[in-house]
Amino acid sequence: MTTVAMRRGRGALGFSFFVQGVTFALLVTRIPAIQDRYGISDGLLPAFLAAVPVLAGVASVLTERLVRRVPPSAVLRWSQPVVLLALLGVGAGSDMWHVALALGVFGLAVGALDASMNMLGVSLQRTYGRSIMLGFHAAYSLGGIVGASAAWLAAHEHLGLFASYAPAVALLLPLALLGSRFYADRAPATAPAHGKDTKDTKDTNTAAAAHTGFRLLLPLCLVMACAYIGDSTVSNWSAKYLQDVLGSSEQLATVPYNIYMITTLLGRAVGDLGVRRLGAVTVVRGGTLLAAGGFAVVALAPGAWVGMLGFTLLGLGLCVIVPQTFAAAGRLYPEVSDAAVARLNIFNYVGFLIGSPLVGALGDAWSYRGAMLVPMALVLVTLVHARSFGPEPARYGGGHERPRVVDVGRGGNEV
Repeated sequence: MTTVAMRRGRGALGFSFFVQGVTFALLVTRIPAIQDRYGISDGLLPAFLAAVPVLAGVASVLTERLVRRVPPSAVLRWSQPVVLLALLGVGAGSDMWHVALALGVFGLAVGALDASMNMLGVSLQRTYGRSIMLGFHAAYSLGGIVGASAAWLAAHEHLGLFASYAPAVALLLPLALLGSRFYADRAPATAPAHGKDTKDTKDTNTAAAAHTGFRLLLPLCLVMACAYIGDSTVSNWSAKYLQDVLGSSEQLATVPYNIYMITTLLGRAVGDLGVRRLGAVTVVRGGTLLAAGGFAVVALAPGAWVGMLGFTLLGLGLCVIVPQTFAAAGRLYPEVSDAAVARLNIFNYVGFLIGSPLVGALGDAWSYRGAMLVPMALVLVTLVHARSFGPEPARYGGGHERPRVVDVGRGGNEV
């Protein structure tokens, strides 16, 4: 039975996902304007862009240690305003070192934000006892659509970066701080036996998890990286592919990413219902086949409209994999789910770093049609590890299993 505090916590966390979607979209959709403002050369731009996920990965590692001392809600409460202010800093500077500093702060803060948001989402789903994780990521997709639309409007009106970022930050920052009052952390641990305090118990559980080496998490790490290779392929290459390979107009080439975001939102909006009715394994397998089919359609498309059909299938398929990967990590390690989520979150950035350069290099050396088959094959890796998403232990060899809670909703005494 849900309580008022749980419902408020769910709403507040959903809004946090929405704010992050808006913020990230405002940054990535105006990269050409950022490049022009600061005079960043085409050769130097990849270094700037790569620095953000690298620093985010570092911050995710640090967050794993930080949440042993403070609750994830505290990390999220203060990292989200820093991300928003860093975005404003990107638009406010005048010299190259200004934007380098702002992007550095953005990367570190966004790593802590992504990790803590998903920690809270996993623990809240376990408290609810049913799938709600896809709904949080649907809020992120909605924020991405809103942010991209706002960026398009600002570019259409020829607004500078600061003028386009300031209204969003002025509106979202106080609302995010207000909503952070209602974040719902995990229930406190029960009193330990033999006089041990909570901190001793947490350290014991963390040490036990470290002893297992998080081996059960490795298949999910691979799935996460492959999913983000697919996602970054769409984000970075859909427009170029439609225009240069399928012969679309420049205006039509901007459509696939919007379609991808909309179908991602729709798929996640109904995905939780699918998980409740069919189970996570079935939903993930279906999403994987849809995504792989989408890449195949894109690779074989005779024209732009068929190509857009492929990107539509991609959005519907890929959208379910990442949220369910975080949820599965929480089920595998219910007692140390925060650490598991933080480690898994690193492979978000690994996939992002690999995907775009990989497709670009293959496209230049071979063909862009052929390059689209590579993320298709990588996404299909999820089918091999689909058992990791189920309530029963997935066995990948002797000695790799550990006892864990089967009921996703039973875990109020997480530590």
